Amino acid sequence: MKFYEMTYPQLRDLPRDRIVVVAPIAACEQHSHHLPTITDTVLVTGVAEGVERTLPEQVLLLPTLWLGASAHHLRFGATLSAEVDTHVEMLCDMLTPLLEDGYERLLLLNGHGGNIDTMQMALRHLQPLFRGHILCAASYWDLAEKELAALAEGPRKKMGHACEFETSMMLALRPDLVRREAVRDDPPRENPILRGLFLADDMMQKTDHGCVGYPELASADKGRAFLIAAIDRAVEVIQALLARPLPT
Repeated sequence: MKFYEMTYPQLRDLPRDRIVVVAPIAACEQHSHHLPTITDTVLVTGVAEGVERTLPEQVLLLPTLWLGASAHHLRFGATLSAEVDTHVEMLCDMLTPLLEDGYERLLLLNGHGGNIDTMQMALRHLQPLFRGHILCAASYWDLAEKELAALAEGPRKKMGHACEFETSMMLALRPDLVRREAVRDDPPRENPILRGLFLADDMMQKTDHGCVGYPELASADKGRAFLIAAIDRAVEVIQALLARPLPT
């Protein structure tokens, strides 16, 4: 079910206890020379819609929130961004009416790395107010981390930026928006000694052309496989959330 295609009487009559609200969140920001600024939104929407098609009676899909916390991309330009505190408030404001309307299980499905902190902070704000609800959040690539890593050809086995994963999925979903002639790898500049350490670098300090990873290895076939892996894992998680007792 898609929230934005339904009328208020239809939504009013939904069984709140047998539905997971899925709220996709993303960004509109630079994606190197070869991908459009709307990439994250296209990709998480593709995953979310695949989940809704698989579980049409158990999922209530919200429209994708395309504005993310993307300040770390601003020096490249071609980026729209909310401040961190603003984004936290946006997420809280978006979810509160649904929780007050009786929906019991809610999943923020994320498609942009800069939103990870803000979505977790938003749920921390909401949880004390809605203790009897299941409030959760995940980036689709974290849900399917093992599955995606097994499908990747390049040495980077986790999500980058305008990388093998994102470029492949865009070739599967919106090949018309991919500038194939501009694809160029940008191996991550990572010191293995610093593994586990958070470095507050912006993207210009990490990459010279706005990419992190190996997009030259991308293909549409691989993109379809990545999407299936992400959708299947999200479906598995939602089914488990429906079976999970509400907290007390």
